[in-house]
Amino acid sequence: MKTLRFFLVTLLILTGISFANAQKVYVLPVESEIDLSIFHHFKKGMAQAKETGADIIILRMNTYGGAVDAADSIRTALLRSQIPTVAFVDVNAASAGALIALACDSVYMSPAASMGSATVVNGAGEPMPAKYQSYMSTIMRATAEHHGKVMDGDSLRWRRSPDIAASMVNPEVSVSLTSSQAVECGYAEGIAPDLEALLADLQMSGAYVEYYNSSLSDDIIGFLSSAAVRAVLIMLILGGIYMEMHTPGLGFAGAVSTVAAVLYFLPLFIVGSVPAWVIICFVLGIVLIALEIFVIPGFGVCGIAGIVGVVMALAGGMLSADSVTGFDISAVGRAVITVFAGGVMALALVLYLTSSHGPKIFRRHSELMTELSVADGFIGVDMSPKKYVGQLAVSVTVLRPAGKIEIGGNIFDAVSTGEFIGAGKQVKILRYENAQLYVSEHE
Repeated sequence: MKTLRFFLVTLLILTGISFANAQKVYVLPVESEIDLSIFHHFKKGMAQAKETGADIIILRMNTYGGAVDAADSIRTALLRSQIPTVAFVDVNAASAGALIALACDSVYMSPAASMGSATVVNGAGEPMPAKYQSYMSTIMRATAEHHGKVMDGDSLRWRRSPDIAASMVNPEVSVSLTSSQAVECGYAEGIAPDLEALLADLQMSGAYVEYYNSSLSDDIIGFLSSAAVRAVLIMLILGGIYMEMHTPGLGFAGAVSTVAAVLYFLPLFIVGSVPAWVIICFVLGIVLIALEIFVIPGFGVCGIAGIVGVVMALAGGMLSADSVTGFDISAVGRAVITVFAGGVMALALVLYLTSSHGPKIFRRHSELMTELSVADGFIGVDMSPKKYVGQLAVSVTVLRPAGKIEIGGNIFDAVSTGEFIGAGKQVKILRYENAQLYVSEHE
């Protein structure tokens, strides 16, 4: 019995030692459009890999690219990583995906995979102007140069050619590499049909493999970070502010706008990519709008300045502050387009809610649609005397300067615009303002 116990204890100790000494691999997927959400997942995955003591990080890639600013932030993190990184292009690494793969220490590709075509395009798939291509080309070239040079016979050559990296951006060429071409030109270390084959090539067969799994909160943040959801939140923020400015007191529109603003900025706070000026601009804009609603009558400088401040904050909130290279001009364009789209949707929403086809609850409480009827105690201005402007009348009393005139058998109050006019004089009606006829003596 004692011998059996000793054997079991020894076996457990040896197993624990073996597990502790086993190599650890952390697999981080990059399998969708590159955006703020992917950057959030990437940062969290890199932190988890470091906490678990991973010996190597494998990026399993299948992406057609996305936002250059988010990809550049990922690139910077990869270049600074103290843990070796490997890009496993399982299917595709195009555009911003090619930049990420190029930043890894090693690249492996499946037999049918491709990498490249990093030309910067707009939403319609058309190449952007030369300055955008130049910016992306510089990043690609710098990333290739980061990996240094290797000996090739008696001379040194770049491990990954900067010229090939730059040619991936050129709209006239837009180089893409198959797996065999990538290996031939030094852009990939090998071809592996699957992860097991990749680990075998890395001499890590039998290593402990841990996969990154996103949590519910991560998925929610990713959902809120998408461009379409952002545009809808901007619509609710701007539409809610406008409706609140035309509704007595604080109501439903203000609550909707507040909740939308919280949801809009929440992912930015969690990811840590919101600059201080954005928050200051947004808060200042809200304060100016509040002053316009509750303190200053009418709609003037404060209200306009407040709305401009809010719009600037919403656009600035989309710009990643984590990119070492600074704000990407293409990211500014996307931010402006998203805010513009949200503003157009907000205008359409307001027009619908305040129209005869909109819900009665909004039309009933909106000052824009409120009817000030005489039955409710409101006094309207009779505009019917305006039709007499330009006609002749007779003064019934002396106009000093106010008096009465007769026209068409009707008596009206009138005011002389010049000298006093005696009774029984012929006068000409000049204008009708502030419920009052203005006349002058007719020669």
